[in-house]
Amino acid sequence: LRRKQVTNEVAFDDAEPAPLHIAQHVLTAALRAAVAREPLIELAVDSRLDTIEQEPAGVTAHTRGANGTWWRGSYLVGCDGPRSTVRKLQDIRFPGRTAVERHAVAALRTELPRPEEAFLHRSPPWRTSGPFAGEITARPLPDGVWRLDWLLPPGKDLVTPELLLARIRETLTGWTGEGAPAYELLDTGVHTVHHRLARRWRAGRVFLAGDAAHLLGALGTHGLDEGLRDADNLAWKLATVHHHGPHEALLDSYQTERRAVVAARLRAADQVLPVLRGGGGLRSYVPGAGRQHDALLMDGHLGHGALGAPGSYAGSPLAPEPVDAETPVDTPVGEAVADVVVTAEDGTFVPLRERLGRGALLVVLVAPGTVVWERRHWVSAGIMPRLAAAVAALPHPAELLVAESYPGAAPHTVLLVRPDGHLVTALGGVHPAALYTAAEATLGGATATTRAEEHAEAGAR
Repeated sequence: LRRKQVTNEVAFDDAEPAPLHIAQHVLTAALRAAVAREPLIELAVDSRLDTIEQEPAGVTAHTRGANGTWWRGSYLVGCDGPRSTVRKLQDIRFPGRTAVERHAVAALRTELPRPEEAFLHRSPPWRTSGPFAGEITARPLPDGVWRLDWLLPPGKDLVTPELLLARIRETLTGWTGEGAPAYELLDTGVHTVHHRLARRWRAGRVFLAGDAAHLLGALGTHGLDEGLRDADNLAWKLATVHHHGPHEALLDSYQTERRAVVAARLRAADQVLPVLRGGGGLRSYVPGAGRQHDALLMDGHLGHGALGAPGSYAGSPLAPEPVDAETPVDTPVGEAVADVVVTAEDGTFVPLRERLGRGALLVVLVAPGTVVWERRHWVSAGIMPRLAAAVAALPHPAELLVAESYPGAAPHTVLLVRPDGHLVTALGGVHPAALYTAAEATLGGATATTRAEEHAEAGAR
């Protein structure tokens, strides 16, 4: 909305689900419940990290507290927030910008004219009390709860409880067109957004992830989303190294890929902020400038464009060299694949994303017509036996899936997908050598162990 008019509406569907807004306490509770169900995780409460020691074969950490102890492992990942102790112990700098944006925030239970619709309101027409920069966002949460954010002007003006209550009443009255509706105030606060990027995300056997590695949040950019993508990227690489031996190129690619994506996000925000927040000047008289500003404001919130879309790893050191067998699909190489329905090896129909995060590469054959036949009828027909043999021969465990269709893909297209859901390559048909080479590149190239085994096998022949 801009003043009293709706300037843009975005509808979502199964192909592009709406952004999911989750209250922090709900997310925290869900994560703790997931940790409690995982037998491989031990949660040490009331403990504070104070020492990290690295050796060629592993890393040791010490925590102090009531149950202070030493912990030993192969690698350590610091996900310990903006004031990361792990980052400080590794002497990694964390430069950036302080107080890029400030927001007054309130969580309340009420009824608004647009139930279950998030909206962004620029320059509301009603008068406001206290400091205000003219932008409000409203996000629906479960159980009739809304989170409201008011952009504050630069500076350190105090936002008192009385001022925030007045702001809530003014906003609700402005949106309903009458007296403020009844509401239950659940929480309030002032949120300050900082933009920072750690110089290094890896120091030997120690890695940084999430807010320990980066801070962002201006213009609707999502620090939590980037933290989850950090975990997706690093987890399968650590699992591969754990099960198949050390591979420095694969581990180094975590910093190369993820830091580049977050750095690009921060650069985009730095470029857009002066345009949106500068105000006035000739820009305000350029026809269509308001609509362009609205689109830029929405991108981060909607997960679109340079401010919001998932990053691409097209320039990754893990990207294979182009080959003649490649064929175009709508998903560019290096970007996240579409969540199409696939037939798994057990014959069940599942969304492609449900097969991610298991450590295996995914090989997807696009085969129209297979959905109407039971798997047993086509699993041994046509190109399937040859493709199955090629998948079995890959240098890393892989799962063979079949899709009825994929956006922009011709029949018999073969997609190679990383465990974190990014497209490695799309081949026009079954090309075992090209598939093997692409899979090997995805793992960082042949390891010393693999090369030694190949030489030994060649010598035996």
